[in-house]
Amino acid sequence: MTPRTVTVRVPAKVNAQLGVGPARPDGFHDLANVFLAVGLYDTVTVTPAEELRITCAGPDAAQVPLDRTNLAARAAELLAARHGIDPRVHIHIAKDIPVAGGMAGGSADGAGALLACDALWGTGASRAELLDICAELGSDVPFSLVGGAALGTGRGERLTPLEVGGTFHWVFAVADGGLSTPAVYREFDRLTPDAADPVASPALLDALRTGDAKALAGALSNDLQAAALSLRPSLADTLAAGTAAGALAALVSGSGPTTAFLCADPESARTVASALTASGTCRSTRTASSPASGATLVTG
Repeated sequence: MTPRTVTVRVPAKVNAQLGVGPARPDGFHDLANVFLAVGLYDTVTVTPAEELRITCAGPDAAQVPLDRTNLAARAAELLAARHGIDPRVHIHIAKDIPVAGGMAGGSADGAGALLACDALWGTGASRAELLDICAELGSDVPFSLVGGAALGTGRGERLTPLEVGGTFHWVFAVADGGLSTPAVYREFDRLTPDAADPVASPALLDALRTGDAKALAGALSNDLQAAALSLRPSLADTLAAGTAAGALAALVSGSGPTTAFLCADPESARTVASALTASGTCRSTRTASSPASGATLVTG
């Protein structure tokens, strides 16, 4: 008997390394993308309905598209098409991941809806099939399903799990408004016409494996950071405020505009978050640790 309601919890991500190569003929870029799932979550609940529809609640929910462009809706449609199902389902997204913030919130919703619809409809899709659909949805969606830590190559969709030897503590500073990921990549192409093929940092992978926060701080990198700062120069003030407050390292999260601060321990993270809030350089702050589990069935 298939369940009547299924709920899935799915995490945000931070890029410990985002190495970006030159634009490919298909418009994508080859990446060396070291993903870490962090303990900020969206919750996706699906129930049978007369037609496919999306609702959303939570911080900045008004910015989330509620039409077929939402990755959650597309996930339901793709899974349904493969199994001869009419995707008549209500998908409700309880947002807690910052919207348009470079933390893969939309990708998380796509992965969450895919896993939830698979359980609701009893399709019995294999992990390989789910990952294939995720890759069709977007470059970050496979990692949202898998979670933990992984190296993403190709355009980020080909994942190699990574060993993590400890817990890392983060502060995320949420900016006003979003940044368009395609616009950031266009600016990267303009600023970096001679981009080299990206390679994962051995020092960073070793720091993750040993759980050494200070070593990880010295190896964090984001090739899109200069482009994000070019489009949103005020982010430099946020990065400086967090560093001054004692963060081990600061960087733009993905394509931004959320900024991420690696801290030595939970107490340091609370101190950095308070200082960032007081600095007036961001709209809000969140603390979280990594790694975190990927998309997980909560009910159903």
